[in-house]
Amino acid sequence: MPSPEARVDCIAARLSAAGFAPRLRDHDDYTQVEVDVPDQVPAARWGALLEALLRSGADWWGLGSTRHGRRIAWAGVNKDPRGSCCCPGAWPSAVRS
Repeated sequence: MPSPEARVDCIAARLSAAGFAPRLRDHDDYTQVEVDVPDQVPAARWGALLEALLRSGADWWGLGSTRHGRRIAWAGVNKDPRGSCCCPGAWPSAVRS
């Protein structure tokens, strides 16, 4: 399995290739890559976003809204490879938007 840093770089590259502007949020135990999702997203771009998340190698990922009403897509990677989650899509209690 690639290092956590390499996985984060891969996720960011896939999201960029899908036409989104990724940003990294560093936490003690994990790194979260997130992008803003505009209100109007063409179907092909939605497909590219979902493909990027599903094939990214993230330990978990999701789509949601912040308390400020922004829609975001995100992927999380544990910094310790031994802590990798076996169920993508899970929401760890440490993630806060």
